[in-house]
Amino acid sequence: MSKTMDLGGVVVATALAFKEDASAPAGLAVDYDRFGEHVDFLMSNGCRGVGPNGSLGEYSSLTDEERRKVVQVAVDAVDGRGIVIAGAHGVGSHQARLWAEYAAEDGADGALVLPPTVYRANEREVVAHFQEVAKAGLPIMAYNNPFDTKVDLTPALIAQIAQIPEVVAVKEFSGDVRRVYEIRELCDIDVIAGADDVLLEMMINGAVGWFAGYPNAFPKEAVELYDLLVAGKWQEARSLYEQLVPVFRWDSRTEFVQAIKLSMDVCGNSYGGPTRPPRGPLTEQQRAQVTAETERALAALEARAAAAPALAQAG
Repeated sequence: MSKTMDLGGVVVATALAFKEDASAPAGLAVDYDRFGEHVDFLMSNGCRGVGPNGSLGEYSSLTDEERRKVVQVAVDAVDGRGIVIAGAHGVGSHQARLWAEYAAEDGADGALVLPPTVYRANEREVVAHFQEVAKAGLPIMAYNNPFDTKVDLTPALIAQIAQIPEVVAVKEFSGDVRRVYEIRELCDIDVIAGADDVLLEMMINGAVGWFAGYPNAFPKEAVELYDLLVAGKWQEARSLYEQLVPVFRWDSRTEFVQAIKLSMDVCGNSYGGPTRPPRGPLTEQQRAQVTAETERALAALEARAAAAPALAQAG
């Protein structure tokens, strides 16, 4: 297995739509039609691909049947236009490997894999976890989220995991932008920006892709931002980033799923809707803040678009 999988671009960790159904868990059934429409919306706006069954996709609140079908719907909706990196997280490696095997059978291009969830594994156990999941045969993007898993995939530990041929990348969510350099110094692996509110800093430091949350609400602008960064147009990218980063900060907060879904509803291009337990609704204060920051971003983007023709003519 080579380490040449092209992960450049905006791969969106997809939010998942639910609809009211008294017979479903917590009275909410997965709305596969709306989810498929949302994936199509993201791909139509230039995204590189989607990442179903991540934390933003509320994978841990799904039944096994729902979790597998979500990947199938995503693959169908992408329809060959990009890549599908399916979440294959599990408490134990046997569970994570099974989800990676299902993802491979259902047409996913790769798997996003956390260290063991719930259990705070040591380094030896973390490496063994990834070795076992790699037996499914899919390219793996390791996911460093020390806030949720309580396991920090440090650059030195990433270097050990990177010796597994199937591990091609790491989604770095620690918030420490210095780690991009450290990881690249220690091993040949793609570093993917995993937190929206440090995207610019990570891309400047050498991240090659963006596994993104808030582009669920702002896909077109996210793709433009990523393209500017790849082109090295730092000042232009910074100008756009500054308009988005206040709302992007919600991607790194506990209520990120609820916030991103609300922003989707405020933007009006795709459906966000409710979340399943354990995630409850935002407080009124939180709703007001997310709404205001989303609306400010929309207004700034609208003003930027209106000014573009005049700037082009002046240039």
